[in-house]
Amino acid sequence: MWSRLRVRSLPPSFVAIGGGTGLSTMLRGLKQHTDRITAIVSVGDDGGSSGRLRKEFGIIPPGDIRNCLAALAEAPPTLEALFQYRFPGSSELSGHAFGNLFLAALTEITGDVRLALKEATRILAVRGQVLPASEEKVSLVATHADGTKTTGEVEVVKARRPIERLELKPTPGPIAEDLFRALKDADLIVLGPGSLYTSVLPPLIVPGMAEAVAASPAPVVYVCNIMTQPGETDGFGAADHVRVLESHTQAGLVDHVLVNNAKLTRVALATYSENEQTPVAVESKEDWPHRAVLHRRPLAAAGDTIRHDPGALARVLLSLLKPRRLRNRTARASANRNGHKREP
Repeated sequence: MWSRLRVRSLPPSFVAIGGGTGLSTMLRGLKQHTDRITAIVSVGDDGGSSGRLRKEFGIIPPGDIRNCLAALAEAPPTLEALFQYRFPGSSELSGHAFGNLFLAALTEITGDVRLALKEATRILAVRGQVLPASEEKVSLVATHADGTKTTGEVEVVKARRPIERLELKPTPGPIAEDLFRALKDADLIVLGPGSLYTSVLPPLIVPGMAEAVAASPAPVVYVCNIMTQPGETDGFGAADHVRVLESHTQAGLVDHVLVNNAKLTRVALATYSENEQTPVAVESKEDWPHRAVLHRRPLAAAGDTIRHDPGALARVLLSLLKPRRLRNRTARASANRNGHKREP
């Protein structure tokens, strides 16, 4: 009896999968409620400081990992600011984030990226753990509607052409045991928020990742971006995001979809429209084609920069926690194929 009570008194365990600034924003909200957080981070970035360090030192890109470590850190504000500091000017250090150099140095010293991350976790007093989706250097390869291919995250975005399929080259090995264990023990698995093709999908198409997500008893939540992403999801609605995600993994993978219904300012909309970004359209209850439950919630932060509000997003995610139970994925996939729709 005592052991059961102890287990129930544990704070909830979250696994968050993705990359970019969206993932780190969400982590800042979740860490206010639990320290049982595992961030599984995309490693396909090949631009900016991360791309330079990846090329020069042969390491996995540290940028998204750095952002997640900083988001979960309980270190003094000065130390976090130092970790995020980016060198200005036109020197060889120009554009590099100090945290990226720090992680590159730790990897060289320890000889192992996982040992480097453990040391960084200790130094920054991180609430949870940050793990790479793969320890291998991989590139994103997008196949377009006309059959042509574009290689590299930066080039995929610059191409500004519809993507039919995303792959990782070379194909990495299966996910590590600690990632599988984290997914198995999770109370909630969160995909995103972040760019669909360059942040959310890359970790999910690492061999074994989607299967481990599907096998977990935890509900799976997809947090849809508030705005479309140029070169990736132009003209996409929420249903399109889920369609692409599940076509790259498996039908019925997602249980809940969170979309923003908070009003955005005219200034923000005008600014983003200059970059050809528009709010992600949300289908009506009758037109929603997926099995996953669609939740419309005020998730956008106030102001003229459009991003998720960490606190609001965390509260909605906490509300989706349910008692752990085994899920029948085959039945859910069948329901999805049969066009079952629902909304609370």
